[in-house]
Amino acid sequence: MSENIWRETPWDKRALGMETYELLEHSEKAMQQSEALKGHVTMKVDPLESKHLLHEYGFYYTDTLLVPVCTRNQFTTYEDDKLTLVKDVPREDIISVSRGAYEHGRFHRDFRLDRSGADRRYDNWLGQLYDEGGVWGLAYDGELAGFFAYSGNQVLLQAFWPEYQGRGLSKYFWSKAVQNLFDEGYEEVKTSISAANLAMVNLTASLGFKFKDAVDVYHKLNE
Repeated sequence: MSENIWRETPWDKRALGMETYELLEHSEKAMQQSEALKGHVTMKVDPLESKHLLHEYGFYYTDTLLVPVCTRNQFTTYEDDKLTLVKDVPREDIISVSRGAYEHGRFHRDFRLDRSGADRRYDNWLGQLYDEGGVWGLAYDGELAGFFAYSGNQVLLQAFWPEYQGRGLSKYFWSKAVQNLFDEGYEEVKTSISAANLAMVNLTASLGFKFKDAVDVYHKLNE
């Protein structure tokens, strides 16, 4: 099989406990090769492309991902003096905040997967970012309220304790963290969010992010 058509995804394999792959092209040849890949297969396609082949070969829809992008001069910031960034938060505290925070994620929404594997995937990813120094704690009035995880100029994960949700604080948390990335010298900050996560869609738009791309995500499970 051609490695140009598919690739292994070991980070997903560790979490799901099965072989995992991603197809790299949307074609009849790729669909045919997907039949021989035992385990879980991901395919990302342009939303306007026909999904006929995907359905014919047993793929099913799981999510649409949006790519919001913000430049320094587009950024709208909101300030709250009670909020600070904290860099030395214990790993276990960061992982605890993230538990149950990713209901919009495509692996949590995949009805053919056990949710425990989806939870492990995010725990593993967050732990890796933590080890790479890419996680800030977000403290409010001196107490840990959440975290913000990133790599370079890309925001990857973020979550808050339940008691800090629904209080209109997200725009202040995001303002502080995104401004910090701009202060580090980046001219552009981007992220990726599920189109089903309307709270995040509205939040990023309020901060000046523009939506630059979209992709439909399909899964297949060859048992």
